[in-house]
Amino acid sequence: MENNPTYLFVVAAALIDDKGNILVQQRPQGKAMAGLWEFPGGKVEVGETPEEALARELLEELGLIVATEALSPIAFASEPLAAKHLLLLLYTCQDWTGEAQNLESSDMKWLPLAELQNLEMPPADIPLVQQLMAVL
Repeated sequence: MENNPTYLFVVAAALIDDKGNILVQQRPQGKAMAGLWEFPGGKVEVGETPEEALARELLEELGLIVATEALSPIAFASEPLAAKHLLLLLYTCQDWTGEAQNLESSDMKWLPLAELQNLEMPPADIPLVQQLMAVL
């Protein structure tokens, strides 16, 4: 029995503002799972650590400068995704430079943690909300 899945490593951030709200963004039209809400982040590229990838993605998607030391791993999700297997690593971050700008998504909003449960999210993000609620 051969089972050697190709892994897709993805990182995401639960950015927490000074009021305790968390930033989510809406996947744009034309992308897989368009219209669903998710934590900002993206794929880990070859040669990057997960923290470097997340800092790069936050700059590209939101215009935020984040030091890798400001990222704290908090949860992960494992989910089959077409021919690959997704491993989604979630970090919390409360310290960044700049103001979040919606550079790549359809929409974004800051919400209290409990309200994230009411959003339509990709399958891998749903358990992350539960894990966040258990530890924050």
